[in-house]
Amino acid sequence: CQDRRRVRCCGRMRRPVVLGGAAFAATIALGVVLFVARRERADPARCPLGLEARGARCCAAGQRLERGACVGAPVSCPGGLANTPSGCVAPERRVRIAGGSLTLAPSDWEAEGIVARTIRVAAFELDAVEVTHQRYGASEEPGLPVVRVTSDEAEAFCQAAGGRLPTADEWLFAAAGSAGRRFPWGPTGLVCRRASFGLVEGPCATGATGPELAGARPDGKTPEGVLDLSGNVAEWARHPDGSARAHGGSFRSRVAGELKSWSSEAASGAADHVGFRCAYPAAQH
Repeated sequence: CQDRRRVRCCGRMRRPVVLGGAAFAATIALGVVLFVARRERADPARCPLGLEARGARCCAAGQRLERGACVGAPVSCPGGLANTPSGCVAPERRVRIAGGSLTLAPSDWEAEGIVARTIRVAAFELDAVEVTHQRYGASEEPGLPVVRVTSDEAEAFCQAAGGRLPTADEWLFAAAGSAGRRFPWGPTGLVCRRASFGLVEGPCATGATGPELAGARPDGKTPEGVLDLSGNVAEWARHPDGSARAHGGSFRSRVAGELKSWSSEAASGAADHVGFRCAYPAAQH
């Protein structure tokens, strides 16, 4: 019921709607928001830019998957990772966390058990990435985070490096910031390109036996530049009573509640999904 000369619907003519400048801009903005939201809900990118899917792993071009490990000399590595003959590795780097206060009062249903409170932390420095096999001196794929270490073993390593395990409040503040971010990067957008999660039984892969490369997902970093605080390996942090809990979820986690900034678990000891990073005194400027 349309022809080429006029806008007509079943014999009834309509005038085309012409949007004013402000209305047109608002319509475009709404379209962009809806597009981004739809992309965040169903992002097809399983591996970060610069890596390629190999089974349940994301490996560099030129590598192959053998027994869950990416082996062979990479042709190239993603930005921020060093290219070594044995694989891509995130260089050791510290990030300054300015410190401040955070009022913790999560309101969504996935924050069950979280007690509303305000925490205050002084400035400190934190490893930008999880401690890797290369840094730890382990003879496995160099860019993977170290796992199967107890909190005491992690503490001893950090002390030898001039630091310590982060406190639970420091770890939380690094992940959530003073704004109380739901995820380290912001309030929404838990997708496979931002965090290594759901790699054993989906939704990001199936059949994984360990974590992914540390520091390979820059889209999941905090505003300060700390990577992998959500997913990959859960990380030891020290609580006021001297105990340690594993924070942030891991490659095994499947639901958002296990990956949010305030998520933690009472790991019983060394485990294949638990690693660590170190905290240090803030450098004086």
